[in-house]
Amino acid sequence: MRCLATGTWLILGALLAAPGQAAEPSEVPTVHALALYGAPGLPDGYDHLPYANPEAPKGGSLIRAAVGSYDSTNPFIVRGTPASGLTLVYDTLLEANADEPFTMYGLLAGGIRLDPDRRWVEFDLRPAARFHDGEPVEASDVVFSFETLTQKGQPFYGAYYSDVTSVTAVDQDTVRFELGESESRELPLILGQMPILPQHYWAERDFTAVTRDALLGSGPYRIAEVDPGRRIVYERVPDYWGKDVPVNRGRHNIDRLVFDYYRDQTVALEAFKAGNLDMRMENSASNWATAYDFPALNNGFVTQLTVPDGQPAGMQAYVMNLRRAKFQDRKVRQAINLAFDFPWLNKNLFYGAYERTDSYFENSEMEATGLPSEAELALLEPHRDELPEAVFSESLPMATPEAMRPRLSEALALLRDAGYEARDGAMINTETGAPLSVEILLYSTQFERIAQPLLRNLKRLGIDGNVRTVDVNQYLNRLRSFDFDIVVGSFPQSANPGNEQRDFWGSEYADQPQSRNLIGLADPTIDDLVDRLIAADSRVALDTAAQALDRVLRWGFYVIPQFHLSAHRIALWDKFAWQEPFPRYTLDLEAWWVDPDRGADIESRQRSR
Repeated sequence: MRCLATGTWLILGALLAAPGQAAEPSEVPTVHALALYGAPGLPDGYDHLPYANPEAPKGGSLIRAAVGSYDSTNPFIVRGTPASGLTLVYDTLLEANADEPFTMYGLLAGGIRLDPDRRWVEFDLRPAARFHDGEPVEASDVVFSFETLTQKGQPFYGAYYSDVTSVTAVDQDTVRFELGESESRELPLILGQMPILPQHYWAERDFTAVTRDALLGSGPYRIAEVDPGRRIVYERVPDYWGKDVPVNRGRHNIDRLVFDYYRDQTVALEAFKAGNLDMRMENSASNWATAYDFPALNNGFVTQLTVPDGQPAGMQAYVMNLRRAKFQDRKVRQAINLAFDFPWLNKNLFYGAYERTDSYFENSEMEATGLPSEAELALLEPHRDELPEAVFSESLPMATPEAMRPRLSEALALLRDAGYEARDGAMINTETGAPLSVEILLYSTQFERIAQPLLRNLKRLGIDGNVRTVDVNQYLNRLRSFDFDIVVGSFPQSANPGNEQRDFWGSEYADQPQSRNLIGLADPTIDDLVDRLIAADSRVALDTAAQALDRVLRWGFYVIPQFHLSAHRIALWDKFAWQEPFPRYTLDLEAWWVDPDRGADIESRQRSR
């Protein structure tokens, strides 16, 4: 890591502290950034992120769509449906560079000291840091934020920061986190992602209550307008304390950010075409191929942009709820998997735009392939008695028929082995006499046409299925209480997965409302593999642990993997500008700006429509 005082890269090891003994802060160099592996890509004294333009003009507006409704401006609690974009209001200790796999640079924190044995980390706050009311951001605010989020916030925060044993304000500008012995290499970095809340603001307020107030933060934007269910507006803070911090220079350029709410994506698309929205992230392959043939695009006022996404594709899937007895049998889950006909969907609905997802770490070195390596086996062998034999003896990707007839024949055999038999066209549990049925819970009608082919194939197996589409608020309430058979779930992955895996798969979150363990997994083997992944001390060890976890999850058939596209599809009115090349790993719209000349012309045309 780089020492701020000398600019020399130092190896933090046993020279600084005896093994197992935490070093003193005075023995540890203060650095400007932390990288998960290796050294930060930008040196101390860097001017700006490589994809930001420090000369970008300020001004203009960006209007986007949000679907459904909202009733809260507090995004951190279990209760309520939060508005879109609320994180814009808050600063964090550190900020990521989207051009690196996982490196965090100082934002609120101007200096960082990390114990060579990773037993503690200290952050020095910038003296200039201010909340929007002019009050300074102090170490006590960081302590308050940690304690409030982990004790009163969504379960995610407790999972994410579970290995922190204590946090203290060393002085007004220095905060220290004591880290447990879990060997979580990423923990110091993800502490830097924590939003910092103003203690003085919340002193007389109930943090757990739903509110529509314009909450106070220290970030580049503040809430300017709250109209629940219709829109929320953010305005750029002109005297934002952090505008010249290197990680911010050339970013946060647009004056007004607006999220207008629509009932569904179909209505939002028409609003975009009418000029009521400036930008649209298009998730529908059919729309991308056919829905953008309209005069504004043909005349060059609207453009379609495809931006590569360098992150692993992650897993979007139909998630089966293990809390329901009918999904407890692995053979039943595998049979339902076999009824999913991706080739038909891709040809007939998606215009060949997608690839089938196989892995929870798709498009990365963390994806399990072939038979387990020796390194994987070292992690898997202690659990051999609890795992399916296929984990050890069969290659990935799985060898399954492509044609539906042999797939359904295989599925039928699995259902019979699981204790079901066909009676009068229905698949009946021979022990209970109950028919096997499934319900897919959705909040958007757009996905219904994608679900129907799966239900038709399940019907051929004698499994009765239906789609239930509800409004967003009802959907979220049912999701929070795990009141569903099957939902469309997403388990996004970064190039460096870590503590969030506990929230995805950990036993302690299986029955915790609003956790991201939608499946309801409570498996000691998976818990152990997640711990191994978090404790990985090298890139090779991380890849191996992820491969072992991926292999176990895939042979469990807990979800029905869907499809992915390794790019962002963006339709936009042609008033925006950006720096190229785009960042290698994630899209950063905060580095875009409105071109003054084109912006005025486009906005004039939008108003005249």
